[in-house]
Amino acid sequence: MVQYNPKDWITFIFRFHKSDTFRTLIPMMITIGLYSYAVAYLEIEYWKLSEASHVKNITIMHGMLGFVISLLLVFRTNTAYDRWWEGRKHWGALVNNSRNLALKLSAILSDESDRAFFRKIIPSYASMLQKHLTDDKTAKMLFDDLELQIDQHKHRPNQVAKMLIQKINDLHTSGKISGDQLIIINHEIQSFTDICGACERIKNTPIPYSYSAFIKKFIFFYIMTLPFGYVFNLGYYVIPVVVFTFYVLASLELIAEEIEDPFGNDANDLPTDKIASNIKKHVEEIL
Repeated sequence: MVQYNPKDWITFIFRFHKSDTFRTLIPMMITIGLYSYAVAYLEIEYWKLSEASHVKNITIMHGMLGFVISLLLVFRTNTAYDRWWEGRKHWGALVNNSRNLALKLSAILSDESDRAFFRKIIPSYASMLQKHLTDDKTAKMLFDDLELQIDQHKHRPNQVAKMLIQKINDLHTSGKISGDQLIIINHEIQSFTDICGACERIKNTPIPYSYSAFIKKFIFFYIMTLPFGYVFNLGYYVIPVVVFTFYVLASLELIAEEIEDPFGNDANDLPTDKIASNIKKHVEEIL
C-alpha cells in the first residue's frame, strides 16, 4: 500500500508513482493521439469539410452521453471503494479479535506451554488468511518452530481454526478452562471464520462481467467518435483534448479495477502482510 502525505499537493501533481495510471495508459494515449491526428488531417486537409457539414453535429451526442458516462464511472468507483473499505474493516476486526482473544487467554491460562501454543497459533491464522487471499501457496510459514500440519491443497485458514478450536476443547476437557470461560472466548474464535468468509466473498465476487465490459466499450466508442465533431472548433488542438479526455475516463476505470480486489499485491491494495505482522507482535506482547 502506498504511504503518502494527503496534504502534499506538489508531490501529487508532479510525481508519477509506479502505480500511477499514466504509466499504464501511455501506449493507448499515444495510439489515441495518432488516431485523433489522422481524423483531424482527413477532415481539414483531405476532405476539407465545411462548417455546414452535419459531421459537426456529432458533438450533440457527446453532450448527451457525457452525463451518462460520468454517472456510470461514479457508480463504478464507489462500488470498488466500498469493497476495498469493507476488506479493511474486516482485517481491522481480525486485529481487534486477535488481541481480545490473547488478552482473555492471558488471564485464564497459567501453564506456559499452553500460552506458548496460543502465542503462535493466533498470529498463524492471520498469516494463513493473508496467504490464502493472495494465493501465495509457496510462502513459508510465519513460525519455523511451530509444527502445523497444513495441507496446501485444502482450505488453510480452516485448518488453523480447527487446531485452535481443538486445543480450546482439550483445555476445557482437562478442566483448565471452565464452561463460563469457554463461552467468554467463543465469540473471538468464531469471528475468525466469519472474517475469512467475508473476505472470500469480496475476492470471489467481482463486478458482473456485462457491467464491466459495457463501461469499457462505452469509453472506447465515446473517445473514438470525439475527434470527428470537435475538429471544427479546435482544429489540430483536438489531439491533446481527446488524449486528456481518454486519460481521465480510462484512469477511473483502471483505479476501480485495482481496488475492487483489495487482497492482491498491487500498490493500492491492503497491506495484509503488514497487518498480519502487527498481529504477531501484539499477541506475543500479551502472551
